Amino acid sequence: MCRRLVDAGAHVAPVLTDDATRFVGPLTFSALASEPARTSVWDDPSDPIPHTRLGQSADLVVVAPATARVIGKYVAGISDDLLTATLLATRAPVLVCPAMHTEMWEHAAVQANVATLRARGVHVLEPAVGRLAGGDVGAGRLAEPVDIVEAVERLLAGGSNRSTDLAGVRLLVSAGGTREPIDAVRVVTNRSSGKQGYAIAAEAAARGAQVTLVTTVDRPAPAGVEVVRVATAAEMQDAIVPRRGELDVIVMAAAVADFRPKDPPDRKIKKDEGLSEIILEPTHDFLVDLGREKRPGQLLVGFAAETNGLRENAADKLRRKNLDLIVANDVAAPGAGFEHDTNEVVLLFADGREREVPLTDKRHVAAAVLDAVVELRSKSEQ
Repeated sequence: MCRRLVDAGAHVAPVLTDDATRFVGPLTFSALASEPARTSVWDDPSDPIPHTRLGQSADLVVVAPATARVIGKYVAGISDDLLTATLLATRAPVLVCPAMHTEMWEHAAVQANVATLRARGVHVLEPAVGRLAGGDVGAGRLAEPVDIVEAVERLLAGGSNRSTDLAGVRLLVSAGGTREPIDAVRVVTNRSSGKQGYAIAAEAAARGAQVTLVTTVDRPAPAGVEVVRVATAAEMQDAIVPRRGELDVIVMAAAVADFRPKDPPDRKIKKDEGLSEIILEPTHDFLVDLGREKRPGQLLVGFAAETNGLRENAADKLRRKNLDLIVANDVAAPGAGFEHDTNEVVLLFADGREREVPLTDKRHVAAAVLDAVVELRSKSEQ
């Protein structure tokens, strides 16, 4: 998070509690940030009131992770270290990012403290649901760094940019690569990690949409998103097509298999039996159905993962499937495509326009895609 903020042009002054230094040394933050990390009011004799300087100079104070203890001290006005002293000495907006085990996050005292902070105007970024320390899984996981940085950017921009431009919009996004069975154990699949689809789901939810995520990937779901888990292309079709009438936007980010093994047995094929060939048959391209049956005002967004002829192949898919927008990316390009945290895409619109999104993290690609969706919705309503 520190690195992302610095890369975005922020001046980052890190403050670490004693417990924080048990996880990451101050030297690490001093190297990454814009000025040396501070751990105590008494670090620098030439700066006798660092909490006042930090508090007065800040445009935004971010507490990440915010433990139950820090939240409780902040509510009570206790300033027994540099962090809490700085929190009390600032008039800048404060963003608190809680992180703790589920039982602690759901405790009545913690929830009351969080409600108190909100009532005082403190911004709270809800924790995610996912893997926690010690192997537990549940609510309380620190929000992803890209989500925290996005919240920082919104607050520094006045808190209004894109924050509610999808409010009330019913949006479905698919993610991951489908898995088509060879037998009861083995599958034919692809390299899609689902990261881009999850980034779109998280971005859409952050902007107020009612999001359904149909996914083949076992990843922690973005907060506030309905998740439908599937495996095969047929299961994805069964999950999406019946919902199409109630949706305003459908984003097909999943890598749906074009072929599947024909008549797979419902048992494992033993190695000594041998397998001389695998006969493939086409899967049903239900994206064509969605395009043909698209109702007025509904937007359909497709993805094209290519290794050559990027624009030509994407434009052909856009036309054949009656899409409003297609996101084309060269999966052979360095740092782009499957399994990466970054992507580089070209947005092709049905009216012939193009928009390039240079290499960036997938959350920013998601924002660019949804900016285009908002633009198209606005035009359709005129």
